[in-house]
Amino acid sequence: MTAVLERRRTGLDVVIGFLLILGGLFMLSNAVLATAVSVLMIGWLALIGGIMELGTALASIRSNFSWSTLLGGAMLTVLGLFMLRSPLAGALALTIMAGAMFFASGIMRVGLALRMPSHRWLLIASGVISIALALWIMVNPAKATLTLLGVLLGVQVLTEGITMLVAGRLRVVADAEEPVAA
Repeated sequence: MTAVLERRRTGLDVVIGFLLILGGLFMLSNAVLATAVSVLMIGWLALIGGIMELGTALASIRSNFSWSTLLGGAMLTVLGLFMLRSPLAGALALTIMAGAMFFASGIMRVGLALRMPSHRWLLIASGVISIALALWIMVNPAKATLTLLGVLLGVQVLTEGITMLVAGRLRVVADAEEPVAA
């Protein structure tokens, strides 16, 4: 028996998609609040994950101890505490990292466009937009810090909601058994 992925939409998908669209629009209209909530959520998740990783490393100290697990847990714990203690500094750090990611991906797209004749203008356009967004972040870090993460999160949630509303979710569908070759 083989499993096949199939995209189907159910009534629950329509409801979830509609709620995601409302949530995305709310986040876009309150980008500063969405940024603050996302930074605090990332901080709590990093703190809890770091403590769990530290616990795992210490519990396995006699059998399968790993220094990298211990150090990773310690760094995640410190990161979580840092973001919870100073959410604005955490938001600034995440915004600068997002700007660096936009810049690097924009340079890569423009460079890729020079080597690929197909879709060249699409790659150049998206690369230039990414580079421009990165430069805007680096020139206006204070303004970008308060709104960028919330806007990105709102756009992502809105896109997920539209996708869910229109196409539904991927589901595993059991296919009929394949005949056995004799």
